[in-house]
Amino acid sequence: MARFIARRVVQLILVLLSVTFIAFGALNFLGDPLVNIVGPLAAIDYCDEVEAGLREDSYTSINNSRGDCEIIGEAKADFGLDKPVIQRYFTWLGNIITGDLGTSFQTQLPVSEIIAQKLPKSLMLMVMAQIIALAVAIPVGVYSAYRAGRAVDRATSVASFGLLSIPNFAFGVIVLQFFALRNQWLPASFDDTSIGTRIHSLILPATVLGLGIAATYQRLLRTDLLTTLQEDFVHMARAKGMTDRHIMTRHALRPSLFSLITVFGVSTGALIGGSLVIEGIFSIPGIGSEIVTAVVRDDFPVVLGSVVVIATGFVVINFFVDLLYTWLDPRVRAS
Repeated sequence: MARFIARRVVQLILVLLSVTFIAFGALNFLGDPLVNIVGPLAAIDYCDEVEAGLREDSYTSINNSRGDCEIIGEAKADFGLDKPVIQRYFTWLGNIITGDLGTSFQTQLPVSEIIAQKLPKSLMLMVMAQIIALAVAIPVGVYSAYRAGRAVDRATSVASFGLLSIPNFAFGVIVLQFFALRNQWLPASFDDTSIGTRIHSLILPATVLGLGIAATYQRLLRTDLLTTLQEDFVHMARAKGMTDRHIMTRHALRPSLFSLITVFGVSTGALIGGSLVIEGIFSIPGIGSEIVTAVVRDDFPVVLGSVVVIATGFVVINFFVDLLYTWLDPRVRAS
């Protein structure tokens, strides 16, 4: 068991290194943060032309142009943008290890402070979405398998395929229009007044995210349960006179949860991607909205800090999912 945990921890670290390297490289090659720090004069060829004496704009003197270039040079030095990308990556990685996520180019606030403000809202949204998904999928999946081929099973199959075929953003707009704007049964935007108002205002977006995942969970659980119900130990339990409810909950459900738990861990990534859109639709000031804003502004430290936090959470969740397998099935632990 210790060897298994050690191997998974090494894999976790390698995944995080790969994710951070790809994200850091992509952001540095796709955008120029200096444009948003000091303005449009941060074009790469601007200062080269000034230094060569080839540029003198009609609205400014050559001395002022050189002054602008001094500002650009100072900004590069202050934010470490005058160094090669690889050197900046390892410097940034070393700071991350010590807990320093950097400083926002736009607000000059520590990235850790920004994430601490935004992340709890997104976490609450994702936790509520998973609770709704499991609360819907498990009982519906069990009952569909128990009544396989009957009217209820066919109806749930149609509903599941319908939910899977509707994109989150379209479903979110429909739900927002009907439940919040037209009938005003639930709030249309996030209310941060108290814990109660937060939960109340997250019911709609969490339902939008949760029902789509619940459809996947339900289909997987139903399929695995139908397979498990054909196993010899289930037939033995029936021969002993055990009730269908007892067989379903005590014998068939536990070994049928493997696929659901696997997808539960993987769906964390889908929830993160879905929350980027849903937070915008329901005006939730979470980490998803912050990432979108930071990408538009080329605010690299905020994007990279958010990527580190989200990627760490994703791989840690999947790490515990792997450990959960050993509890569900002793054969996994033995292997």
